[in-house]
Amino acid sequence: MQHLTILYRGPLASCDYDCPYCPFAKRRDTPEQLRADRAALERFTAWVADQEHRVSVLFTPWGEGLVRSWYRRALTELSRLPHVERVAIQTNLSHRASWTSEADLSKLALWATYHPGQVPYERFLGKCRELTERGVRHSVGIVGEPEHLDTARRLRAELPAGTYLWVNAAEGRAYSDEEAAAWTVLDPLFPVSRHPHASRGLACRTGDTVVSVDGEGTVRRCHFVPAVLGNLYDGSFRDALAPRPCPLDRCDCHIGYVHLEPLGLYDTFAGGVLERIPALLGEM
Repeated sequence: MQHLTILYRGPLASCDYDCPYCPFAKRRDTPEQLRADRAALERFTAWVADQEHRVSVLFTPWGEGLVRSWYRRALTELSRLPHVERVAIQTNLSHRASWTSEADLSKLALWATYHPGQVPYERFLGKCRELTERGVRHSVGIVGEPEHLDTARRLRAELPAGTYLWVNAAEGRAYSDEEAAAWTVLDPLFPVSRHPHASRGLACRTGDTVVSVDGEGTVRRCHFVPAVLGNLYDGSFRDALAPRPCPLDRCDCHIGYVHLEPLGLYDTFAGGVLERIPALLGEM
């Protein structure tokens, strides 16, 4: 094995926001649950540190990870490992950004989402500008709900020119061509998100060079296919790694379909697959 990309999602489910579309909004983990999440993450970080092949990691917690010290520490420590190529996390940016000064910024990246109604606009924009000033690689995104359009336009106008603004199609929403065109002005790649992708039988990197890992070390090909490939910590997953087609009828989440080979998104996001930053950002 030369390079393994891991999508890690531990048991953490608590979040400081209460977005209406999220089942984990404002959930509180018990102290015992938080200790279990911390132990699971530290075990995972130790495993990555012990590998001899190249590794990239995207943390995709159900809750908000960066308000927890152990996620900030894990990102910092992993970024300093010579065989780690990229370490990234999905976040709402409700945390302070000062911790990033301890990380290797050539490897660290943040996938930030703006949730209107959950945080004052100026506060979020300020966090984005601070990340730019600190040299922290990041993308910024928003869900394409109609009531978010004006805010998204303002965000695109006021974000640094070099910051990619992505737009996720709202789950279950059908967009007219006129509506889609308005979002595409803000994110030229919105058409990729607009419709779920028919995926059954398509070649996909998941289960081969990309895997999903939970807090117990259970390895699956991705977050959306429940079949187990083995366990990370006993090494049983390795023999199961192989090219295989997608078994699902459709894939409608970026962290899934970005790995579908026929879509060619590894070229579109070359060098920024995990943090969702296109390679030719300056030409968009």
